[in-house]
Amino acid sequence: MARTDAPPPPMIPLSLPAAPANVIAADGQPCMGRYAGQTGTIDWSTLAPPYARGKLWRRFHHKRWQYVALSTPRLLCGIAIVDVGWTNTAFAYVFDRQLGKQIAGFSQDGIPGLSARVSDRPDGASRFHCFGNRIDYQPPLAGAEDGGKYQLSVQCEQFELEAQFDASQAAPLFLAVGPIVHGSVHATQKSPGMPLTGEVRAGDERYELDGGVASFDYSNGLLARNTEWRWASAHGLDIGFNLQAGYFGKQENVLWLDGQLHALGHVRFEYDLAAPLAPWHIYTDDGLLDLQFMPEGARHENKNLLVAATRYIQPIGSFSGWVKPERNAAPRPVEHLVGVTEEHFSRW
Repeated sequence: MARTDAPPPPMIPLSLPAAPANVIAADGQPCMGRYAGQTGTIDWSTLAPPYARGKLWRRFHHKRWQYVALSTPRLLCGIAIVDVGWTNTAFAYVFDRQLGKQIAGFSQDGIPGLSARVSDRPDGASRFHCFGNRIDYQPPLAGAEDGGKYQLSVQCEQFELEAQFDASQAAPLFLAVGPIVHGSVHATQKSPGMPLTGEVRAGDERYELDGGVASFDYSNGLLARNTEWRWASAHGLDIGFNLQAGYFGKQENVLWLDGQLHALGHVRFEYDLAAPLAPWHIYTDDGLLDLQFMPEGARHENKNLLVAATRYIQPIGSFSGWVKPERNAAPRPVEHLVGVTEEHFSRW
């Protein structure tokens, strides 16, 4: 039975319009834009021209992924389940910030149609089970007695992870919907930072996650065969951001600040791909964000399956600089905020 004595979440004024219950309107047109709040099931088969595509085309171009980041002063953990339509894959890793290296992890291609499930709903469960590697991700159930906790479990040869993160007092989710060149349309639902509890067990070591911060990225779209991006994401409980330059333009560039969402402009990433562990300079063209990223280490992967390929590097580190909710506001300092950047190319 749901609790009746729990206090309601605080009413937070929205600086973006409320998210639609369906990203596709009754006339079959996508609800392009940036929004605050939760959306529902995403069913691209109901699209109307010019965004409609045939069933076979959708089969090979429909891409969905669920990504979760967990950070503490000691660790950063990244967990992802990816369904690319005709196959699937997953990875999970534990990066020790004191040692400056990954201490445990796995990357596994699954069995098409069997190993992975990424929900059609941003608030739905996702899983990956293949050859002893397991990821189970469960968002809060409606009316749950825990008051709104996400559950995440990872089991593999090198480590085990059990985590819970609490959305009951969190800032609004972010939703972006937009067109894709050489594709059709894409939607992404991203979270602010949420309080984290749990534990990582790697070998004989145990690492507490209590007091850390969790965030997630759910993405679902009809993408081009060749897709590339530069990305940055970092979250505390009162401040966080998501930045992307590439296939989705500025659509998913957003700042969370003191419980409010603020849309950001186009972002520039200045870094040396030949030396990705050198400092990065990241800033937006609207004058609302200017950050230096200091890498502490990186995870990278290159796969070439002839018909498909993935190439990326994901440095882990911290961001310092400033952000502003609007151009005339005083800069808000950002000091050593833990997160990641990424250079990514996929032929899928």
